[in-house]
Amino acid sequence: MYYSSGNYEAFARPRKPAGVDGKRAWFVGSGLASLAGAAFLVRDGQLAGERITILEQQTLPGGALDGIKEPERGFVVRGGREMENHFECLWDLFRSVPSLEVEGASVLDEFYWLNKDDPNFSLQRVTHQQGRDAGTNGLFALGDRAQRDLVKVFLATREEMEDKRIDEVFGEEFLASNFWLYWRTMFAFEQWHSALEMKLYLHRFVHHIGGLPDFSALKFTKYNQYESLVLPLVKWLLEQGVVFQYGTEVTDVDFSFADGRKQATALHWVRDGEPGGVELTADDLLFTTIGSLTENSDNGDQRTPAKLKEGPAPAWDLWRRIAAKHPDFGRPDVFGSHIPQTKWESATVTTLDHRIPEYIQKVCKRDPFSGRVVTGGIVTVRDSSWLLSWTVNRQPHFKQQPKDQIVVWLYSLFVDVPGDYVKKPMQECTGEEITREWLYHLGVPVELIDRLAAESAKCVPVMMPYVTSFFMPRKAGDRPDVVPPGAVNFAFIGQFAEAGDRDCIFTTEYSVRTAMEAVYRLLGVERGVPEVFASTYDVRALLNATSRLRDGKPVDLPGPHALRKRLNARLETSEIGELLKEYNLLPE
Repeated sequence: MYYSSGNYEAFARPRKPAGVDGKRAWFVGSGLASLAGAAFLVRDGQLAGERITILEQQTLPGGALDGIKEPERGFVVRGGREMENHFECLWDLFRSVPSLEVEGASVLDEFYWLNKDDPNFSLQRVTHQQGRDAGTNGLFALGDRAQRDLVKVFLATREEMEDKRIDEVFGEEFLASNFWLYWRTMFAFEQWHSALEMKLYLHRFVHHIGGLPDFSALKFTKYNQYESLVLPLVKWLLEQGVVFQYGTEVTDVDFSFADGRKQATALHWVRDGEPGGVELTADDLLFTTIGSLTENSDNGDQRTPAKLKEGPAPAWDLWRRIAAKHPDFGRPDVFGSHIPQTKWESATVTTLDHRIPEYIQKVCKRDPFSGRVVTGGIVTVRDSSWLLSWTVNRQPHFKQQPKDQIVVWLYSLFVDVPGDYVKKPMQECTGEEITREWLYHLGVPVELIDRLAAESAKCVPVMMPYVTSFFMPRKAGDRPDVVPPGAVNFAFIGQFAEAGDRDCIFTTEYSVRTAMEAVYRLLGVERGVPEVFASTYDVRALLNATSRLRDGKPVDLPGPHALRKRLNARLETSEIGELLKEYNLLPE
C-alpha cells in the first residue's frame, strides 16, 4: 500500500488482486468504516459481494451516522457531520455510490451540485445576553503570546505533544481567545483533551483557518447523514450481494502468533441470544471496528432525562479482550475509562408550529423554511453555563418531516453544571427543560419560555458517555495500526485505529481512510490511497492562515526604522514580497 495524489492515480482502475476469488471478508460493526471497507473490497478489490458479511449488534446500519424518527419521542440525531472538499477518501468512495435523489448521479455529484447552488456560511456564529450578537466580528483576538503558543505547537514534533493536555501547551491568553471559542465548539475539544490531536487538526485544516469564524469552509448534506450517506451506500452494497447480519454481538476474536506472523483464527458472537461464530483461515479477511464514540448512548424524551450509562460497554469490552492478546493491539483504557472527561449530551428539538422559528430567524438572519442554508453551522452561546451550541441545517432535515416543522440540533460541552434559566445540569434535564434553556439563550421573552417549551416543541436528549474518548491524551501505541506488524488476514478500522498518513480523527474522512488502507494493504490493491491534502506544506495556505490568525495585522519587521525600510524595499521587489503583500502581511 502507498499514498498518492493527482489525477493519474485518482482515475486509474486497479487490476484484480491475485487470489481474491478464494477469499471471504467479515466486518465487525456496520458503521461508516465497515460500509466503506465493504465497498472498497467490491469496487477495487473485485471481491464478490456475497462473500462479504457485515456483523452488527443493532438492528440498523450506520453506527454514529444516525438519524431516525422514533415513535412517540420524535426525530433524533445524536450528532452532525461537518465536511469539506478535501476529504479525499470519502469522496473517492461516494463518487461510485448512486444517488437516491438524482437519477444518473452519484452521491458526490448530488452533494457537489447542492453546495454549488447553496454554499454554506454563517451570518451569526456567537451570541450572548439572550440571543444578541456577541460582537466577535469574525476576529480571532489572539494576542502575541497566544500566537506564539500556536506556532510552537504547530512546529513541535508529534513526540513532544504525546500524553499532553491542551492546557499544558497553551496559556490562559489563548484559552480566553475567540479562536479557542470557535475551535472548541466546532470540534468539541475540551482543554483537558489531547495536545497531539490539537496539533494534527491544525495541520489537517490549516487551509480552512480563515473559514472558522463563518463556517465558509464547511459543506453539508441535504438531509441528515443517515438518509444522505448511509442509506445510498447500504442500498448499493445490498445490490452487490453483501450480507448484513443484524442482532449479532461479536464477543471475541482468536489469534495465532508464530514467527512474527499474526493471524485471526476464529470469530465468536452471540446472535439473538445464541452463541455462535466462525473459524477463520488465512483466506478469511477480518475487519474490526474497535471502540465506539456512541457506545451506551441513551435517549430521553420530552418528560424524561437521558441516562448516563456507565456499565458494561460491549464495543469497548471486545477491544479490551483483543488488546489483552498482544501489545500491538492498543490500549483501550487510555480512551474508554474516563467517562467524566469524554461525555457530553446532545438534543434534537422539533418545533411544532410557527412561534419558535420566528426567534430562530431573528438570530440566524435567514428563513428556516426556505430549504436552503439556515444557520450555516453551530451558533455558540458564549455566556452559557453549559457552553451550549445549536444549529439548524437545511430543512426538511428528514424526508418524512412535515413542512411546518423545523428540526434543531444542540449540544453542550459542560453537562454537569447548572443552566442559566433551568437551574439544573443538562444531564439531569428532561427534553422540555433543555428546550427551555435553549429558548432562553435564543432570546425568547422569559414569560413565554415555559409555554413554548411545553406546547411548541418536542425534544429528545441523548447522553453519550464516550463521545470524545478519542480526544484523550495519548502516545504512540495507544491506538493499534490499521494493519498491525505481521498481520496477514486482519485489520482494525474506525476512529481508534492508527492510519499511516497525517489525518485526524472525529471525521467521516478518517473512518473511510482506515477502511481504504485496510483493504488496499491486505489485498495488495495496486492503486494509491489518496494522501491527506498537503496544505500544511503549501506556503500560500500557511501565509493566509498567518494573516487570518493575526486578524489581518501585518508582521512587524525587526530592527530600527532605516533597516525596516531597506528590508521592505528588498521584499517588495521579490516574489516573497509579492506573496506577503497578497496575504496582507507586509506593512504598507
